[in-house]
Amino acid sequence: MWNKSIEITMEDDEVSRRTRKKTEHPKKMKNILKNLWNVGKEDTRRLKHALKVGVSLTLVSLLYLMEPFFKGIGKNAIWAVMTVVVVLEFSAGATLRKGLNRGLGTLIAGSLAYLIEFVAINSGKIFGGIFIGAAVFIIGSTITYMRFVPYVKKNYDYGMLVFLLTFNLITVSSYRIDTVIKIAHQRLLTIAMGIGICLFMSLLVFPIWSGDDLHMSTVSKLQGLSRSTEACVTKYFEEKEKDNEDSNSDSDDDDVIYKGYKTVLDSKSSDEALAMYASWEPRHSLRCHKFPSQQYIKIGSVLRKFGHTVVALHGCLQTEIQTPTSIRILFKDPCVRLAGEICKVLSELSESILNKRHCSPEILSDNLEVALKDLNAAIKSQPKLFLGSNLHGDITNKHLNRNVSYYNDSNNVVGNVLSQTTQQNVTVSQPRFDSAVSLSSFMGRTPDRRSVNKPGPVGEKRRFRKQMSKAAVMKSLEFSEALPFAAFASLLVEMVARLGAVIDEVEELGSIACFKEYDNKTVDRTDVEVRIEKPVDLVVGD
Repeated sequence: MWNKSIEITMEDDEVSRRTRKKTEHPKKMKNILKNLWNVGKEDTRRLKHALKVGVSLTLVSLLYLMEPFFKGIGKNAIWAVMTVVVVLEFSAGATLRKGLNRGLGTLIAGSLAYLIEFVAINSGKIFGGIFIGAAVFIIGSTITYMRFVPYVKKNYDYGMLVFLLTFNLITVSSYRIDTVIKIAHQRLLTIAMGIGICLFMSLLVFPIWSGDDLHMSTVSKLQGLSRSTEACVTKYFEEKEKDNEDSNSDSDDDDVIYKGYKTVLDSKSSDEALAMYASWEPRHSLRCHKFPSQQYIKIGSVLRKFGHTVVALHGCLQTEIQTPTSIRILFKDPCVRLAGEICKVLSELSESILNKRHCSPEILSDNLEVALKDLNAAIKSQPKLFLGSNLHGDITNKHLNRNVSYYNDSNNVVGNVLSQTTQQNVTVSQPRFDSAVSLSSFMGRTPDRRSVNKPGPVGEKRRFRKQMSKAAVMKSLEFSEALPFAAFASLLVEMVARLGAVIDEVEELGSIACFKEYDNKTVDRTDVEVRIEKPVDLVVGD
């Protein structure tokens, strides 16, 4: 009976597993289709590129499928298919770079191989073989060494690789095969056909310009920094008490802040790749100005420096010791106005780049200077908060006494720890302050740190020590509650200082790219949201 019940249970488990698998398959397929849909929805150019690749492969396949083409080219038609697969990239600049590298590399290698074969044939069998071996060694070593040159590696590394491969195949094969030159001619013809199809599809059929991507990416980064700065200041001066668990609104604010500066800090490699591809693209604008790719890289560099300040500003929201709301509210108005003026400048810079016009002459308005002076005056009007006094000590003692009374009522053992901690702090601090904090009180150093989360008297001691470390800091440094705000305010002032470098680079971009002059009558003040998707196949090197 016991064995039968076990078998029945195992059969039931097997049936339930099969049922779950049957229900999971439709969900997995639905998720896959949803992901595929989202990829195309985020950037419709991806679908266009996929269709262009499909059409190009179909066209080169006709060399095999149609009898007249197959008789003229033969089996070498496969090289056209390989060329399309390798050369056709997402953007026009990347396709031009690879196509020209492959075409020139194959052409130069074939010409040099033909010259070496001509010399080898007229030198006899033995001397011809020695000459071919020496030529392969010298050219192979030279080309490989040249690939280490930074400029060559950045722009022509793929062409060098194709040259090396084609040269060795033709030169070595010509020593044994008499028709190798004819075969090389046919392969060169098919490769040229493949490159021609790739350039046609990339430049004339829904072209995707890397220069435009870099342009819109710069606009997006400026707007992201503006949103991050505004969200940081808004969250810092919120007049509500924070719970132990973050609310949904707090997490949303953190996402906005994080995404705004993360895009800027992670943009170096993508900016350099887009700039390199843009340098290969033809002048496709109406004014036919050369695309200033290097100036966009400079703007990206100063924006990353500005983004580091935003990261530090975001860090002020997550420090262990926070300035109380009662103190923050004293400086809320000048800080909010200063942050608003910074965001206005960033928005104006993004709109000027987006619309390809010069910045407003009044981009640094008087309101920015007034906000700076008001913040300076507000800080000077409260020197006791930053220099320490008995008056401010009342605020600190209020927080300290609240924590002490809570833990004294909760456990007598904790009260003993309090007396010991106070005695230790007084003993250690006499050389410098009236009451200082030892390093062990900050770190909560103990041989058994894992017992913090365990129930019982030991766990209570550890939790109390963590709270008392903060309380001891408050008591030892009477002005410590105002220090976090001082860091926050100094970062806002640093942002204003770094705005000058950003404005200078944007104005330099307008001069190089011949942006239109600023016209206050035709400026659209509506907020424009720009989002640029990084191509999935964007790479710096091959």
